[in-house]
Amino acid sequence: MWLGFNLERNSQMPTYQYACSACGHEFEAFQTFSEESLTSCPECKGEVRKIYSAVGVVFKGSGFYKTDSAKVNSTPATPAPAPTPKAD
Repeated sequence: MWLGFNLERNSQMPTYQYACSACGHEFEAFQTFSEESLTSCPECKGEVRKIYSAVGVVFKGSGFYKTDSAKVNSTPATPAPAPTPKAD
Protein backbone atom coordinates (compact mmCIF):
# COMPACT_ATOMS: atom_id res chain seq x y z
CA MET A 1 0.00 0.00 0.00
CA TRP A 2 1.46 3.36 -1.04
CA LEU A 3 1.08 5.98 1.71
CA GLY A 4 2.49 8.88 -0.29
CA PHE A 5 5.86 8.85 1.42
CA ASN A 6 8.93 6.66 1.64
CA LEU A 7 9.42 4.77 4.92
CA GLU A 8 13.05 3.83 4.16
CA ARG A 9 15.89 6.14 5.21
CA ASN A 10 17.18 8.14 2.25
CA SER A 11 20.08 10.52 2.82
CA GLN A 12 19.54 12.25 -0.52
CA MET A 13 16.16 13.75 0.41
CA PRO A 14 15.13 16.02 3.28
CA THR A 15 13.27 14.52 6.21
CA TYR A 16 10.04 16.24 7.24
CA GLN A 17 8.18 15.60 10.48
CA TYR A 18 4.39 15.56 10.61
CA ALA A 19 1.79 15.26 13.37
CA CYS A 20 -1.89 14.40 13.03
CA SER A 21 -4.31 16.95 14.47
CA ALA A 22 -6.95 14.26 15.01
CA CYS A 23 -5.14 11.28 16.59
CA GLY A 24 -1.74 12.80 17.52
CA HIS A 25 0.22 10.27 15.44
CA GLU A 26 3.72 11.61 14.63
CA PHE A 27 5.77 10.38 11.68
CA GLU A 28 8.59 11.32 9.33
CA ALA A 29 8.46 11.54 5.55
CA PHE A 30 11.33 11.72 3.07
CA GLN A 31 10.32 14.11 0.30
CA THR A 32 12.00 16.17 -2.37
CA PHE A 33 11.84 19.94 -2.15
CA SER A 34 9.38 20.06 -5.05
CA GLU A 35 6.86 17.63 -3.52
CA GLU A 36 3.69 18.96 -1.94
CA SER A 37 3.34 18.63 1.85
CA LEU A 38 1.35 15.66 3.09
CA THR A 39 -2.23 16.41 4.10
CA SER A 40 -3.65 13.18 5.58
CA CYS A 41 -2.57 10.89 8.40
CA PRO A 42 -1.60 7.33 7.39
CA GLU A 43 -3.27 6.02 10.58
CA CYS A 44 -6.67 7.74 10.69
CA LYS A 45 -6.76 9.87 7.50
CA GLY A 46 -7.07 13.01 9.67
CA GLU A 47 -5.44 16.33 8.84
CA VAL A 48 -1.67 16.55 9.44
CA ARG A 49 0.57 19.52 10.07
CA LYS A 50 4.29 19.87 9.48
CA ILE A 51 6.42 20.09 12.64
CA TYR A 52 9.29 22.57 12.54
CA SER A 53 12.20 22.16 14.93
CA ALA A 54 15.53 23.85 15.56
CA VAL A 55 18.40 22.72 13.39
CA GLY A 56 21.95 22.57 14.70
CA VAL A 57 24.41 24.48 12.56
CA VAL A 58 28.17 24.19 12.87
CA PHE A 59 30.43 26.61 11.01
CA LYS A 60 33.88 25.23 10.32
CA GLY A 61 36.93 26.90 8.88
CA SER A 62 38.69 30.17 9.45
CA GLY A 63 36.78 33.38 10.03
CA PHE A 64 33.96 32.02 12.19
CA TYR A 65 35.46 32.56 15.62
CA LYS A 66 36.23 35.78 17.47
CA THR A 67 39.86 34.78 17.81
CA ASP A 68 40.24 34.21 14.05
CA SER A 69 39.94 37.89 13.22
CA ALA A 70 41.19 39.44 16.47
CA LYS A 71 43.98 41.98 16.20
CA VAL A 72 47.28 40.70 17.46
CA ASN A 73 48.82 42.97 20.10
CA SER A 74 52.58 43.17 19.46
CA THR A 75 53.44 44.47 22.94
CA PRO A 76 52.41 42.33 25.88
CA ALA A 77 50.45 44.06 28.60
CA THR A 78 52.52 44.77 31.69
CA PRO A 79 50.78 44.66 35.04
CA ALA A 80 50.41 47.99 36.84
CA PRO A 81 52.59 48.33 39.94
CA ALA A 82 50.87 47.79 43.24
CA PRO A 83 50.14 51.02 45.12
CA THR A 84 52.45 51.69 48.04
CA PRO A 85 50.86 52.61 51.36
CA LYS A 86 51.32 56.27 52.34
CA ALA A 87 53.13 57.00 55.57
CA ASP A 88 51.30 59.35 57.95
